[in-house]
Amino acid sequence: MPNISWDDYRIAYQVAKSGTLSKAGIALQMNHATVLRHVNRLESLLEAKLFIRHQRGYQLTDAGELLVEEFPKISHQFNQLEDLLNSAEKSISGNLRITTVPDHPPLLTPAFKAFRQAYPKLRIQIIATDEILSLAGGAAHVSIRVGAKPHEPDLIVKKLANISIQYYAAQSYIDQYGLPTSTNEFRSHLWALPSTDKRHIPFVKSVLEYIDEEHIIYQSNNFPDIVGAVAHGMAIGPVADYKAEEIGGLTPLGFMTNIGEEALWFVYHKDLKSSARIKTLYGFLQEGFMS
Repeated sequence: MPNISWDDYRIAYQVAKSGTLSKAGIALQMNHATVLRHVNRLESLLEAKLFIRHQRGYQLTDAGELLVEEFPKISHQFNQLEDLLNSAEKSISGNLRITTVPDHPPLLTPAFKAFRQAYPKLRIQIIATDEILSLAGGAAHVSIRVGAKPHEPDLIVKKLANISIQYYAAQSYIDQYGLPTSTNEFRSHLWALPSTDKRHIPFVKSVLEYIDEEHIIYQSNNFPDIVGAVAHGMAIGPVADYKAEEIGGLTPLGFMTNIGEEALWFVYHKDLKSSARIKTLYGFLQEGFMS
């Protein structure tokens, strides 16, 4: 087997995903000629064509299709190997990938800052998404999740905190519409609520039975959007207490206190149970929520 560089595979895979050399070059931050040189070298050493060149881009051959199918699996295995080796060295350094929902990194940032100051060789990469990324596949080292306790196999799950949520309105909304004093008045008000895929959440269900669909004048599957609508006086909507304090000028519905709590979970794969980086990060986050 010829001695092929890992970079050759990585760059050829990016060409396959991007469809053209120029797009792959932008993604890889390389010039066109460098990308082409890697692809040509890989095909030469493999003695196999990965692409059929044409004016509109690079079309995959059967060998190219195999590259696209198999490379992500192998890349994930290398990520896992890197993580295991880092854990074995007990080194708090390198790149630490953390996935969490888009609205919560600001809540976590003070702990991340303290962690980084204590271990300056560490690099923190936040992947903010509502999707649940595969920790087994190496997409992230740690997942900080909100909601029900995760029960996927091979995961270690630790509770970080409870986040209290109430229904709030901005002063500009109150000046125009007032505030409801009971659930009987809900149909006289405007609401900003999650889209249908998130209406199973208990604190959302608690108001749906008292309002009509036409009173929900703003919907989103992204909670930061809803918070923004409430902050700008469009409607009444659910906001975490810490976020309401951060924004300022929001008033909760006084008769609906403590309508819900969302648990915040610290999740990682069991293969990383000996990782000094992950254990230490958990300690900093735990201390941050207790202070």
